Formats: sequence, structure tokens, C-alpha cells
Amino acid sequence: MASNEIWQWSAVDTATAIRTGQVSALEVTQAHVARLHAANPALNAVVVDLIDQALDAARAADAAQASGAELGTLHGVPVTIKINIDVEGQANSNGVVALKDNIAPGDAPVTANLKQAGAIILGLTNTPEFSMRAFTDNPLHGQTWNPWDRAITCGGSSGGAAAAVAAGIGCIAHGNDIGGSLRWPAFCTGIATIRPSQGRVPAFNPSAPVERPPMAQLMSVQGPLCRDVADVRLALSVMSRRDVRDPWWVPAPLEGPPLPKRVAKAKIPASMDCNHEVLALIDRAAAWLSEAGYEVVELEVPDIDETFKVWVDLISTEITVLQLKQYREQGGPLFQGALDGILTMATILDGPGYMQAVAYRARLIRRWLAFLEDWPVILAPVSVQPTPAFDADLVSTEAVRRIFGNDLRFNMAVSALGVPVATTPIGYVDGAPIGIQLIGQRFREDACLEAAAAIEARLGLPVHDLWARST
Repeated sequence: MASNEIWQWSAVDTATAIRTGQVSALEVTQAHVARLHAANPALNAVVVDLIDQALDAARAADAAQASGAELGTLHGVPVTIKINIDVEGQANSNGVVALKDNIAPGDAPVTANLKQAGAIILGLTNTPEFSMRAFTDNPLHGQTWNPWDRAITCGGSSGGAAAAVAAGIGCIAHGNDIGGSLRWPAFCTGIATIRPSQGRVPAFNPSAPVERPPMAQLMSVQGPLCRDVADVRLALSVMSRRDVRDPWWVPAPLEGPPLPKRVAKAKIPASMDCNHEVLALIDRAAAWLSEAGYEVVELEVPDIDETFKVWVDLISTEITVLQLKQYREQGGPLFQGALDGILTMATILDGPGYMQAVAYRARLIRRWLAFLEDWPVILAPVSVQPTPAFDADLVSTEAVRRIFGNDLRFNMAVSALGVPVATTPIGYVDGAPIGIQLIGQRFREDACLEAAAAIEARLGLPVHDLWARST
């Protein structure tokens, strides 16, 4: 076991240390509670602390271990939950003042799976209103700050989750992603994540009064944010366990047969305004994969602009038809401006147009899957620009359009496809971390994470630099 602080241990090492009796679940939880007290006031990442419940759960975990009970995969491992899925007895506010008393009558599948695996929930992490911004701030809980630099965003919408785990609050953070909300915060905070395949991780909120819109069901996924790739694998194995409440859940194996070690480095459209330092880091990541034994070739991927357009049109149409009234009535003024920026990028479709776009999405997915058949991993940018200011989307509607339509175009577009996408850090620009996307075949998260691990082995873990700087 490493000699560093307990809160700095990986989830894999923490689970092993508890299971082998090197440390108790209570000692681990107390270390993370102390870290929360030390780091969170400057971050505002955890906005509902469940410390008393966590300590009680840790004591119960130790008693169960002492009695010889069978231990779960994450027995005693501290985690956090994003405040937009249900934790029984807690308010699922989704960052909205009007929902501050939306008490969950039961656990969401991810919450239940983590608890059943023995994880200890430290608290709930911040999200923008309705989880609908790429920047984490809301009138209910306030601004979440990036542990690397308060001047830049921690991303969104899983910004609280990313900031917490990067700072050492919990070993695993839960988040979700309909348009980059796992991958973008991971990029901003120098950590790893996986956007799982659609159907991999079950989702449902007992507190929800109505079902999610169709594209939210087909594009939104739940997943982990962690400090290293091995922890992402471990967390995914737990989060993805069966829950009958999600009819889209698929019992697919977590490991597949060997695939050719071939990576397509996505050619970036000439229409995109790119930072040359970010592009240089992407080139270096491609070289690292070559060193690791991958054949890496720069290729044009299926039309990224069409894929982005389908994503933004479908999501914006569903918002306009099914959710806009609630957003206008319950969202704050800053949220309204950011929302307007997203909606102005879209064509709001009529009924036939919506059905045609849904059908066309299937054609796009088919093209991408055919490409991935020959090139099982695609290396592509999360953003082609460094992390912007914490309030960059509030400057103007045009700023929102630039962030989503230019900087994050790849990030948003692949959200439409239902395929897995890993993100891992690849270096720094001006002292802030930069990450990459590794896109894979459906239900081949293992291939994405294998490539991510090869990059991680060459870069190391940026959080070690972060912690060294702050001590």
C-alpha cells in the first residue's frame, strides 16, 4: 500500500486495504470526511453532506466484516452522487430552487448498485440548473470552483462530481452525460471517465413525476468519474449491474474478444477554430498509442457536423415541446441566457421532422459503427480549446454557440451515437489539464479503457501534480 494519505488512495487500493484488514472502513471514511472539510469550502463541490450517515454506514461495514459477512466489491469505499439522481430520503433538486424539497422515495439504480456493493456515500455533488449547462453554478447551491484554478470552469453538468474526486473527496464520483457532462468535466479537472454505451448502466428516478423524453432515454447515460482508469473500470462494473426498472438496460459482458489494435485519429474539420497547443497534445497522445503497439492513422470520421446537428436538433426540439415551460418558470436568469444560446443553434422540428431526424440518427449510427468495425478506437478531441472561464457561457449567445458548436463539437456529436467514450488526461496548457476522447464499438468500454490506460501509463496522474501544488 502506498504511503500517501488515505484520501489519495485509488478505489482499487482502498477496497483492497479494507478487505485485507490493513485499514478499517471507518478509518477510510474519517479520512475522506476530513478531506471534505479541508477542501470543499474552497470548491463547493459537495453541496449536501451525508457525513453522519456515512460514518454510521462505515461502522456497520466494519461490523459486517468482523462477523464474517460476504463483502461487496466496493466495501467501505467512499463515493459521491450527483444531485440529479435519487438517494432515498434526500432532495433530488437538480440544482433548481423550486425542486429543493423533491425528496426521493427510493434509490436510483446507480445509487442502489453502489450501496449494494458496499460503497459509502459521502454526499451529493453540485450541478447546474436542470443539468443543462456546461458550467456548474445555480441559485440554490452556488458556483462550484475548479481545484486547478478558480478562474476556469470545472465543466458541467457533472462539475461538482469532477471537482470533488479530483480534490480527493471520495474515490469515485457518480455523474451522467447527455451531451458531454461526464467527459467535459473530466477534461477540465484532469481525471478519467467513461461515457458508457446506451443501455449499459440502468437509470430511473423514483421521484420523477413523468418519464424522460425519448432522446433523453436514448442518449443520456450514467457513469463514473475517477482519478485513474483502473478505478473507472471498477466503478463501471458496479454501476452497470442489473435493475429491472430500466427497460433499456442490456446484460452485455464487460469484456469482449480481442480487437485489432487500430486507432483512427479523427481529422478535425477545417471549419473548427483550434488551439495549436491542444492539437499538439492530441498528436502526442497518438504517438503514445503508437508506442503502446497500436496502429494509428489519421482519418476522416463519419460526418461530425451532421452528427452534431442531429444531436442539437433532437435535444432542443424535445426541450421546446416537453420541458421549456418548466425551464422558463423555474430556471434562473443566468440559466435562461445559456439555454437560449443552445436553442439558437438548433432547428426546432415539427412532428414529421422530428420523426425523420430520429430515423436519420439510425443511419448516422450505422455509418459510425461500420467505421468502428475497421478502426475499433477513435482518438478525438473533447475540446479543441483550453478550458474557458467559469462564466464563459454567460458572456453572450454567440459565446454559447462557439463553446458548443466549435470547441465541444466532437464532444456533443458523439453523444448521439450510443457508443462508449472514455476520457483521460493528455497534458497541460498554461498549467490546466487537457483531455482526450477514445470512442469505441457498442459495449466495448473495455477497448476504450485499454487505450486510455496506455495514455495514462505515459502521462501519469495529473491529480498528483494538483495535490503537490496545494500542499
